[in-house]
Amino acid sequence: MVPSSVSSSALELRLGIVGMNCASCVSRVEKALKHLTGVTEVSVNLATEEASLKTMPEVPAGDLAEAVRKAGYDVMTQSVELQIDGMSCDSCVGRVEKALSKVPGVLSASVNLATEKATVAALSGVTFATLAAAIGKAGYSAKPVSATQQEAAHKQIPEWWPVAASALLTLPLVAPMLLQIVGFDLMPDGWVQLALATLVQFWLGWRFYRAGWKAVKARAGNMDLLVCLGTSAAYGLSVYQLIQGGGGHAHHLYFEASAAVITLVLLGKWLEARAKRQTADAIRALNAIRPSIARVLVDGHEVSMSVEQIAIGDLVVVRPGERISVDGEVVSGQSHADEALITGESLPVSKSVGDKVSGGSVNGEGLLHVRTGAVGAETTLARIIRMVESAQAAKAPIQRIVDQVSAVFVPVVLVVALLTFAGWMAYSGNWEEALINAVAVLVIACPCALGLATPTAIMAGTGVAARQGILIKDAEALEIAHSVTAVAFDKTGTLTEGKPSLVSIEPAPGISTEDVLRIAGGLQKASEHPLAHAVLEKVRELNIAVSEVSDAKALPGRGIQARVDGQLMLLGSTRLMQEHGVNPGQLGIRAAALESEGKTISWLLRQRDTSSELVGLLAFGDTIKPSSYLAIGRLRKLGIKTVMLTGDNQGSAHVVARELGIDEVRAELLPGDKATIIQELRDHGHVVAMVGDGLNDAPSLVAADVGLSMSTGTDVAMEAAGITLMRGDPRLVVDAFDVSRRTYSKIKQGLFWAFAYNVLGIPLAALGMLSPVVAGAAMAFSSVSVVTNALLLRRWRGAATK
Repeated sequence: MVPSSVSSSALELRLGIVGMNCASCVSRVEKALKHLTGVTEVSVNLATEEASLKTMPEVPAGDLAEAVRKAGYDVMTQSVELQIDGMSCDSCVGRVEKALSKVPGVLSASVNLATEKATVAALSGVTFATLAAAIGKAGYSAKPVSATQQEAAHKQIPEWWPVAASALLTLPLVAPMLLQIVGFDLMPDGWVQLALATLVQFWLGWRFYRAGWKAVKARAGNMDLLVCLGTSAAYGLSVYQLIQGGGGHAHHLYFEASAAVITLVLLGKWLEARAKRQTADAIRALNAIRPSIARVLVDGHEVSMSVEQIAIGDLVVVRPGERISVDGEVVSGQSHADEALITGESLPVSKSVGDKVSGGSVNGEGLLHVRTGAVGAETTLARIIRMVESAQAAKAPIQRIVDQVSAVFVPVVLVVALLTFAGWMAYSGNWEEALINAVAVLVIACPCALGLATPTAIMAGTGVAARQGILIKDAEALEIAHSVTAVAFDKTGTLTEGKPSLVSIEPAPGISTEDVLRIAGGLQKASEHPLAHAVLEKVRELNIAVSEVSDAKALPGRGIQARVDGQLMLLGSTRLMQEHGVNPGQLGIRAAALESEGKTISWLLRQRDTSSELVGLLAFGDTIKPSSYLAIGRLRKLGIKTVMLTGDNQGSAHVVARELGIDEVRAELLPGDKATIIQELRDHGHVVAMVGDGLNDAPSLVAADVGLSMSTGTDVAMEAAGITLMRGDPRLVVDAFDVSRRTYSKIKQGLFWAFAYNVLGIPLAALGMLSPVVAGAAMAFSSVSVVTNALLLRRWRGAATK
C-alpha cells in the first residue's frame, strides 16, 4: 500500500490484491472498498492486481484489508523489522508504536524495549524509508536489522568508558560528603566542583539532553527528559548559589547530586544493556552453530563451498567431529549425532542410512554422506531461529496494561514534580529545598523498569525453553500455558511410538492373505501414515509385489480409496465400513477380540455397483512411549485433566487410556470432531491445551487455547501450534507448562517491583525524604534488578532433560 500523493483532504493509495481472476472479482473488490466510510474513490486493475483508491487519512489500513478479505480475497502484506536507536523507557516504546501505526498501510506495530527492535506488519509497498522517517519525526532513529546484526557481532559488550569517566569525575564530589559524616571537611573549592560537575553534566550527560530534546520536539516525555530536567535543576541551583556566595568553599551546593545521578543512571543503563544482551544468548548460540562451509561431492571429488551455494539434492560429506551443514537424509555411513542445541536431547542419536539429520548438529565417530533435503531459510535450524525471534519480538497480552500506564506516566510525573515544588514553597517558603525535592521526584520516577519487565522475561523464558527443545512461537502461548486446566492428547505418534507393526491379517472367505496384502500395499504405497508404513514393511518382509493403483484419494479421518485392477477398493476405519453398510460377519467377532487387546483395526473393502463387500481386515499394534506414563502422572499431580482424542477404534483407545491413567477418552473421531470436543471443554470453563503431531490434528491445535505439536509430526501441525516440541517426548508438555509458569511469575515480579519503586519512591521524594542521589541510585537499581531477576530463568532445566 503506497501513498502516491497526499492532499489536505485525502490520500491516494495502492493496494495489492491476491486471488482475483476475472472481471466479477474486480467489481466485488471495488464494491467492498467503496462501502467503507472515508473511501471516496476506488479503481481495481485486474492486470496489475492492484486497487487504486482515495481515502481520508483517518481510515485504518486494517479496515481496508478486512474489507477485501470479507469479499473473498486477500491483500499483499509484508513484515518489516527495524532496529530503533534512542529508546530509554516504555514511554519511548509507546511513542514509536504510535508513530509507526500512523504510517499509511501499517496494519500493526510492536516495539520491544529489551531487543530495541520494531516489528511492523504492513500492506505491500510500505518502504523502510517511510517507516524510518516516521520514527525520525518521533525523535528516534532506525536502521535495518541486518546491518545492526553485523555490528552486534563485533560489539560484544556496551562501551564502559563513559561510566568509568563519569565515576572518576564524580568521586571527588561525593567522597567529601561521606567523610563529613565522620568529622572531616575536605570539600573541594566551589569552582573545582563546578568544573567537575560541568564535564559530567554536559559531556558525559549530553546524551540525556539530546534524547530529551527529541522528546520535547515530539511533544512527549521519556526517562531522558526526566533525568535532564532533574539534573539541570540541581546543577543550575548550585551555579546560582556558587555565584551568590562568591565562590570558594560555598556550602549548600548540589553539584554532587547532579553528577551522581548522571553517573548512576549511566551505570544502570550499562548494567541493563549487559543483562539484556544475556537474554538473547539462546539466539546467538543457535546462530553460532550455523556452518558456513561444506564439502560437496562433485563428480566423485570433494569440493569445499559456501553453504549458500548448496542445492537440494547435493551430496554433502560430513567427517567425524564436524557440524552437519544441511538438513537431509543419510545415504552412506553410520554414526551418532549430537542434537542437543536443536532438540534439547542430551544423548547422541544414532544415525544410519535412511535417517534424517539436521543442520547444526554435530557428527560423531563416523563418516556420513548426506543427501541435501533443505537449505537456507528452510532448514530446521533456520526455522527454530525464526520461531524464537518471533516469540521474543512479540508483545504479551499483559504488556498492553503496561503500555497504557506508560502513555501517561511522564506527564503525570511532571505534574507531581510541579505540585511538589509548589507544596514545599507553600509549606516552608524555601525555594531551594522545594526545588531539590522536585528534582528527587523527577529522578526517581523512571518508567524503564516497567518497559523491561515483560520483554526481558519473555526473552529469557523462550530462550531457555528453546535450549531444552521447546519452541514457543508467540508470547501469548507462553502467557496462557501456565493456566491450562485440561490437556487433550492425540494417541498415535504422541502418546504411542507412532511406529505400529502389522500383527494380524484376516482375509474374508475365498480371499488369500497374499491378496489382502497385495491390494493394501498398493493402496498405501504413496501414503505417509504410520499404518501405511507398517503395511509396506510387511510387504517388503514377505517379498510381495503390490498392485498398481490409480485415482487414489485420501478420505480424511476414514482412510483411502483407489482403483485396483479396475475395481474401486477402500481401506480404512470401522467408521468407513459402517458408512458403506458392510456386515463384518465372523470377521467382526475376530476384530472385537483384537480391539480388546489394544489393536488398531483397518478394513479392506471392494466397492460394487451399489454395495460394498468385505475383503479382509488388518490389525496393528503400537507401543506406548515410556515417557507417556511419566507425563500423565505429572499432569495428574498438578490437578490437570487429561483427555485422549483419537480416530482409532474404541477398544484400542480405551486400552491405552486405561494403562496410562487418562481421565477421559473419545475415539473414532474425525478431524473436525476433535476441534468440537476442544470447544466443549472450553465451554465448560477449562483452559485447554491440545497436543498432536498429525495433519488431522491441525484444526484442534488451532481451536485450543494453546496448541503443542510434536516436531516428529507434520509441518502443518507445527505451523498450527503455538508451541513446538522438538522431541516426541510427552514430558516436554509438562515442561512447557512449567517454563510458562516460571516466566509469567517473573513477569509479575518484575511489574510488581517496577510499580513498587514508583509507588513508594515518588511519595517519599515528594515528602523530602529522599535526596536526588538516593533517588538516582534507586531508579538505576530498579531497571537492573528487574532484568537480573528475569535472567534467573536461564537456570531452569526441564524434567525431560534431567
